[in-house]
Amino acid sequence: MDDCIFCKILNKQIPSEFVYEDETCFAINDINPKAKKHILVIPKEHIKSLNEVKDFTLIKKMFEAITKINKQENITHFKTLINTGKDAGQVVEHLHIHILSD
Repeated sequence: MDDCIFCKILNKQIPSEFVYEDETCFAINDINPKAKKHILVIPKEHIKSLNEVKDFTLIKKMFEAITKINKQENITHFKTLINTGKDAGQVVEHLHIHILSD
């Protein structure tokens, strides 16, 4: 999507350091962290929200990535969060999972 910040980051139109990347998703540090560690796991395919997911294999792969990221970042205690819709706090209309850890 042309105006999506996550798509622009993926396409190198906006510089960002990836914490993790595989064939399905990538991860970056949140620019407005709500915890000591606040990482966003983002699918490479533009999907507006959890409501738009058709193949839940993607969600499985994202959670597999979370396990790898947590090992890489030495995160043992954490919360995951998926905001779905603006009223629920979704700021960027591109599916993403928050990893929050103190």
